[in-house]
Amino acid sequence: MAATNFVDYVKIYCRSGAGGPGLTHLHRDKMTAKGGPDGGDGGRGGHVILRGNRNYWTLIHLKYQRHIFAEDGKSGSECRSTGANGNDVVIDVPLGTVARDADTGELICEITEEGQKCIVVAGGRGGLGNWNFRSATNQTPRFAQPGEPRVERTVIMELKVLADVGLVGFPNAGKSTLLSVVSAAKPEIANYPFTTLVPNLGIVKYRDDRSFVMADIPGIIEGAHLGKGLGIRFLRHIERNSVLLFMVPSDSPNIHNEYNVLLNELKQYNPELLDKRRVLAITKSDYADKELIAEMETDLPDIPYVFISSVTGQGITELKDLLWKVLNEE
Repeated sequence: MAATNFVDYVKIYCRSGAGGPGLTHLHRDKMTAKGGPDGGDGGRGGHVILRGNRNYWTLIHLKYQRHIFAEDGKSGSECRSTGANGNDVVIDVPLGTVARDADTGELICEITEEGQKCIVVAGGRGGLGNWNFRSATNQTPRFAQPGEPRVERTVIMELKVLADVGLVGFPNAGKSTLLSVVSAAKPEIANYPFTTLVPNLGIVKYRDDRSFVMADIPGIIEGAHLGKGLGIRFLRHIERNSVLLFMVPSDSPNIHNEYNVLLNELKQYNPELLDKRRVLAITKSDYADKELIAEMETDLPDIPYVFISSVTGQGITELKDLLWKVLNEE
């Protein structure tokens, strides 16, 4: 996916439809000179609805459509006829979209399933016609209810990529290279920091036609939760991952320390990320011999780990086995 086509944050102005007014009407025809009330109810105003669509991967279709207006309900008519409801506006969004009120920060809904619907702004209710207000003491009411007014709301929509495994590491830790080796994804790979500017997804094939989804996000640096580097803009994407794969190069001065720095950034951003299962991959291990690997193993975090090399293929099969095992743990 081209970087310019990936949009994971939009702010849109939504307005629902107003309810149609009820009708004040007294029945008249050639056989009835003074009939009773028969004014119908007004129709409901249109809703603004979000709907999950697995065929969408980005919010770019909303980037230039910042104003969403639903249709007003129609007025009631005679013979107790209810007015037509206003047409709803249905907005298709990718799975993993979170909608919040821009003014209050209130969570409106999270779209995580295909076809899931959520009313972002409800249409106004239609007013009652005068037929509803007849009584023994008021047999010809000459009034009806107006419809409820439109509701306006500014909504922020954020996309959190859905994936089984999320790659976490400093820039140039080998995340994009690994994704290109284990899947058909083609992320940009270069020898400079922040080559990955948008999340990349890849489907990793496993044994017996089984597979899982891996997500590569831009590199994290110390202080990312304060806005350094690419900041917290992409940290939200790993909130949806089942397993976090920490990636630290074998030529790092202190693997344990770098792992702790990454873990602290996640903690500062969202402490709930610490509850996710974690796996450590020591990348670029083709540079290390057996003695060096044995020495590094004496000071590694207390989580499952594997030494890998995306260039030579060392440890890639073992990494897939380990990730599949962790993903299917109860």
